[in-house]
Amino acid sequence: MSTVTVSAFIEAQDVDVWRLLTDLPARADWLSAVGAVDVLSAGDFGPGTGWRETRVRPDGVAEAEEFRVVEAVAPARLVLSSRGAGADYRITWTLRTVERRRRGCTEVTVEHEAVPTRPYGRVLALILGGLAARAVEGALRRDLADLALAVGPTRSAEAA
Repeated sequence: MSTVTVSAFIEAQDVDVWRLLTDLPARADWLSAVGAVDVLSAGDFGPGTGWRETRVRPDGVAEAEEFRVVEAVAPARLVLSSRGAGADYRITWTLRTVERRRRGCTEVTVEHEAVPTRPYGRVLALILGGLAARAVEGALRRDLADLALAVGPTRSAEAA
């Protein structure tokens, strides 16, 4: 199993970060690596909600990934699962209100766990583990930067 964890401080309230993070139709608008989002389930956002994102990798190749909500505790914790080729993924978003520069903001931590499910997945993890971890870390950092930009104080001021 490999785990990558990244964190960022976002100058917004946790409820605003949560609202954007869980607004599935809007994901393609604020995530720079996502070209399209197809919601696969009806009803309110929560455990069992599923969607497919088409992400464009840095090398320009588009890949579709399906996600399912495992746990959703607004506005503090979101756990997602995704099945991959040779590995299952678990992505945990944790939002925590903190005071920074004498203002309230949200510390967002994303933990990405990969569990090999097939023998070739284990072999690839051994051979490419470090390279894959760096690619995942880069993608998570980009997603956090996109989230901060989309929900940050500049956007809030425009909405007011």
